[in-house]
Amino acid sequence: MKPYKPERLFVERSVEDSPITQNVLMRLPAVAVEQIDSTHSLLEESQHWNPTIPRAKRWLILARHKGHFFKPCPASRTKQGAKTVCCNYFVINYASNCHMECSYCYLQSYLNFPYLIVYANCQDLLSELQTTFAENPHHFFRIGTGELADSLALDPLTSYSVPLVEFFAGQKNAVLEFQTKSNYIENLLNLDHRRKTVVSWSMNPPFIQEREEHKTATIGERLWAAERCVQAGYPVAFHLDPLIFYATWETDYRNLIEEIFERIPADSISWISLGSLRMTTLLKEIIRERFPNSFLPLGELVPSQDGKMRYFKPIRVLMYQKILGWIRAQDPRIPIYACMETPDVWTKVFQSAPLEEKELGETVIRSLV
Repeated sequence: MKPYKPERLFVERSVEDSPITQNVLMRLPAVAVEQIDSTHSLLEESQHWNPTIPRAKRWLILARHKGHFFKPCPASRTKQGAKTVCCNYFVINYASNCHMECSYCYLQSYLNFPYLIVYANCQDLLSELQTTFAENPHHFFRIGTGELADSLALDPLTSYSVPLVEFFAGQKNAVLEFQTKSNYIENLLNLDHRRKTVVSWSMNPPFIQEREEHKTATIGERLWAAERCVQAGYPVAFHLDPLIFYATWETDYRNLIEEIFERIPADSISWISLGSLRMTTLLKEIIRERFPNSFLPLGELVPSQDGKMRYFKPIRVLMYQKILGWIRAQDPRIPIYACMETPDVWTKVFQSAPLEEKELGETVIRSLV
């Protein structure tokens, strides 16, 4: 995987002394740096660009996050009131946007600020988490950093993973998940993580990775990285999301699952999630424009209650049932859950839906506590 190198670097004065900022400056000595008071002028400038996204991704901004880093995963209830099964997950927004180019990435239609931003006030993040955990001593938190950015794609520049792993190693009621499509795990290997950090990879067959997940690590590189993390004592996880329906999907996904279990010991896998391809109408049009060779907008996608377009329910259920069976044949004990699916789909696939979010969350983290 080719490392990211921005063409320009902008640093808010409020974070110029941050260790995260210093890491980036040290590793990008040849990149022009401009100090700024805020990001407002950059946002205004980007409104006049066409196209906006590719150009903005070439600029990296180090800024102060002025709101809350920590929040619940926005997967439980839609604006129309349609209920999906939530796994009691929480997210940390330590950064925003991604330099990798997955054709189906929802960030293309979601973010109103197109630049890559790393929020360098890491100590504020850790303080917020410390307060939250202390105020909720009987709640166990499963927290990920991959909602608005890949968890590790910029780690060779920022080393953001280091203070996070070290912090979570000392927490009694929380576990951290890094979710990535990269193979950047070097910063993790010598840390005292105490198994409180799970490293996970989004996975698709090579056919999809090569055509739809541009600038990402290959599937072989991701599994190599997972092997090294296992050797370093980390629990790992995998996300088969988005599952994509195409002519040879059955053979390709079965082969992918077999390769995962050939290379990764089952007792090192903490969980596996499944999720079908989903997109808004706006994202579908963006894919057509930005990735004209993608076959994803050509699939038979229909509107769901939450406003997203998905495969017909029988197709989703079939894919989930097949993949669940292949995983269970490898090891029946690994927690498996479906992401952003309705209770009726859960019932068809798993024979029952969790009674509540807490129940599913506890099932997923049971191997870690």
